[in-house]
Amino acid sequence: MNAFLEVAIDAAREAGGILMTEFDRPVKISYKGEVDIVTQADRRSEQAIVTRLRTRFPKHAIVAEEGGGAESDSPFRWHVDPLDGTTNFAHGYPCFAVSIGLEEAGELSAGVIYQPVSGEIFTAVKGEGAYLNQKKIHVSAIEKLATSLLATGFPSTKRAQNPNIHYYWDFTLRSHGVRRDGSAALDLAAVACGRFDGFWEFGLHSWDTAAGVLLVREAGGTVTRFDGQPYRLGDRELLASNGRVHAEMKQIVADIAERSATQASL
Repeated sequence: MNAFLEVAIDAAREAGGILMTEFDRPVKISYKGEVDIVTQADRRSEQAIVTRLRTRFPKHAIVAEEGGGAESDSPFRWHVDPLDGTTNFAHGYPCFAVSIGLEEAGELSAGVIYQPVSGEIFTAVKGEGAYLNQKKIHVSAIEKLATSLLATGFPSTKRAQNPNIHYYWDFTLRSHGVRRDGSAALDLAAVACGRFDGFWEFGLHSWDTAAGVLLVREAGGTVTRFDGQPYRLGDRELLASNGRVHAEMKQIVADIAERSATQASL
């Protein structure tokens, strides 16, 4: 097994164990903003992951959601989301995951997403395919958007400023349905294994997407910005699909942008 992936898997499993222990207790919540919550589970999970990564790779940079990472001049940078789906977790909804992705000289090279409730662990190494519990996975074979199942997400903060409700409306009308489960990492993993045929979202952070983007690409899918350019960590917009419905999804995005521009000029 790839040495980096092996460490990431061990870290994800340890963190997942912490999350499950905390999931059975009353949730202790604090707020980073008006509605942007962070739990004790986020902090404990991140500490476990960062400690393990620092022990094995002391020179590597770590970008972690709750601020426990550290920058360096190393070409290796870990992107850590210790609890993707914090709002779900805080409400007792069992849809959350640990996401750990490795970037090497600007290119995604390894990733793991662990869902501790189901025990599903998604893994990928650049050029070696994507796997679910060590079984190789592929994106779906759905050819048309009308028969596809999609996913998206909405922010917990500044909702009135986010345009996604307009995209949600159009994609819902032109697909078989749109799901919103509250975990971008798991949504991307679901595209990789063919449960979803496409996914789009705004304003995601590198820790939300690093592992999932690699999974989709290694499973044969496509991940771009809304304009069709390859997605890179930090881009504001993300469009992921099985590749077959990508052109239709891009067209819907373009139609919405044109309609919005027309309305703004009136």
